[in-house]
Amino acid sequence: MFDNVGDAIRAEKILKNNGYHCRLVAPPPALRKGCDLALDINLVEQAAVERLLSDKVSYVAITPLAGTAELINVVQTYRYDGYTMVKAGNMKLTFEDGSGVIVNISGGGCPDIPYLHLELLGRRLDQIPQPRELGHTLCALMLDRAVEGALEIWRGSGKGCC
Repeated sequence: MFDNVGDAIRAEKILKNNGYHCRLVAPPPALRKGCDLALDINLVEQAAVERLLSDKVSYVAITPLAGTAELINVVQTYRYDGYTMVKAGNMKLTFEDGSGVIVNISGGGCPDIPYLHLELLGRRLDQIPQPRELGHTLCALMLDRAVEGALEIWRGSGKGCC
């Protein structure tokens, strides 16, 4: 369990970079405090995970819990005349079909979304940093999932580069 989303995202990155299988999940309802996250790990690896994270990321506890919930994995897509809007959670990203340029970002209400909007707007999907690396909230994580979905759609259309 983490006090803030940014720490959870950093911990996930550290663990994955060190070969551990983990995934971000919503804490059980009884422990939720708002826009917080938990990291699902193999409890057999708890001691190693604690050592790895101890001086890198602040966490509340590593506890065996039942009732965690998957984060929203469903990405919804809406097509408009020449544009595609991808929605993940409460975040929406719209891009121009031909160029892959982001024309709008909306949703959320988290404090880092205006910053992410400024950083990403007007840029091509394949030329932007991951929102989860720039932001520190659940909104940034959901925007990251929207970007992943948009990239998949854009590249699948044959119009993306690479």
